[in-house]
Parts: sequence; C-alpha cells; structure tokens
Amino acid sequence: MQKEKVAEKIGYIGLGIMGKAMVENLAKAGHKINVYARRQVSVDALETNNIEAFSSPAALAEASNVIISCVSDTPDVEQVLVGPQGVIDGIQANSLVIDMSTISPESTQNMANQFSQAGASMLDAPVSGGEVGAIAATLSIMVGGAAEDFARATPIFECLGKNIIHVGASGAGQVAKACNNLVAAQTMVAVAEAYLLARSCDVDPAKVRDALLGGFAYSRVLELHGQRVLDENYVAGFKTKLHAKDLRIALKSAETKSIKMPGTELSDHYLQALLKQGDGELDSAAMAKVILENT
Repeated sequence: MQKEKVAEKIGYIGLGIMGKAMVENLAKAGHKINVYARRQVSVDALETNNIEAFSSPAALAEASNVIISCVSDTPDVEQVLVGPQGVIDGIQANSLVIDMSTISPESTQNMANQFSQAGASMLDAPVSGGEVGAIAATLSIMVGGAAEDFARATPIFECLGKNIIHVGASGAGQVAKACNNLVAAQTMVAVAEAYLLARSCDVDPAKVRDALLGGFAYSRVLELHGQRVLDENYVAGFKTKLHAKDLRIALKSAETKSIKMPGTELSDHYLQALLKQGDGELDSAAMAKVILENT
C-alpha cells in the first residue's frame, strides 16, 4: 500500500517585492505559511490570512520542515540562515532549506555543508522574472543541490514558476543565475548602443527596434527594456543596486577561477556609474541612460 504523502510545513523568510508575491501564490495553492520578516509592516501587507508570523528565523524553523529564504544579499542570507537565532538554530532533522536569493555560490556551498552537518538539506534556487513573474507565478527557477531534494521541492516550485531547471550540485543554481544576469546586462548594453548608433545616424530608434524584433537580434531585453528606454520609464522592476550586486558576485566567481569577463566588466562599469549618480533605485535598464547621455 502506497504511503500517503505528508504536506510540508512551509516557512518563508523575506517579504520584499518578490517574497510577498511568492508567499501569496503559495497560500493560493492551499499552503499554510509560516513567515518571518524584520518589519511587521511587511507581514501586514500580505493579502492572505493563511499565515502565522514568528519572532525569529530559529522559531520559524522549529515550526516548519521546509524553509524558504528570499533576501537581498549574501550577508543577509548568512544572517537569517546560519547567524545567531538563524534557521540553523531551530532546524529539525530532515528539514529542507531553499534559498531563492541571488548570492555567492561559494557561500551557498558553505551553508549547505553546515545544514548537512545539522541533519538537514539545502537547495539554492535563485529566480528570474522580476516582480511581474513573481506575481504571475511564471518565474524561471534555477536549482542547485541533490536530486532527491529537488524532487521534494518541485511541487513547491510549481506554485511559483514555470521554467524549473535542476542545474546541478550545490551552488550550481547560483552560477546559473550569475550567467543569467550577466547576459541580461550585456544585452542591455547592446540595445543602448544600437539606439545610440541609430540616433547618431538620424534614424528613429523606435523603428529600429521594430525591425530588430522580427529578426535574429530579438530578445526579451530588446522587447521589454528596449521599450522602457524609448519611454524613459525606469520605474524599478529589477533595481540597479541589485543588478550591480549580482554582477559583482559573477565577477568575484570569475576571479576565483582566474578567468576574465570583459563584457561583464563593461556592464558593471555602467551600473556603477548609475550608483554614483544616486540612481540605485531605478530599474537597471537605466544603464542605457549612461550610454545615451554620456557617450
């Protein structure tokens, strides 16, 4: 007789733009969610009653057997997962930790080892698709970790995204996300340079975009962010300060492997220029402003 599958008790840490939408989609799928957030206002903003808030990541871990984190940067993840009163202080045997932040692959592997020693498992599962994808539950999810843990997490991932790929061992999801973000950044540079050339030759960049959308140069960056640039609409979907952080992760990983990525370095130069201008809260498509206004 087949054993009945026990529903997972899901705990979620990080209720920002992405996290709020993901928690609400998990709740819509019928899951009761335990949550932890540093600010009560983030909990109050959730548009569901099917949640219970906890006072610390450790307390949340004691009441959950799958813990998902989605916070800003490597130090933030380390704090909530393995810092004082972090998840590891309350982790139960056979629990699964899923980090959906974008952080250092090396730090990910280190934390996965710590959870393994505590009798638990960890997946790195960064996402792409931005706020729109989080709300629509169409995120692309890139997963690193053991195959059996990926199988366990797949029903949860299916509440959040559409393109769910097990990339490889621990840290592989973070490597894939670094690749995603460096391709997106370099493509944005290419789109901006195309507009610069068109404008300099007295050709309408909007018409050039229309032509390129039907050819081999098509990309989602050209389609979506290319229109953003034409409209000069840089309301954040993916903040410049976060994209810059992600490229620094990619460049640091390249440094540890003694490889050069000049295209990524150039993209980082434009993002750093935006930060110096105080534009870190703008969408990272605003890197086109630096190219079009200052070249």
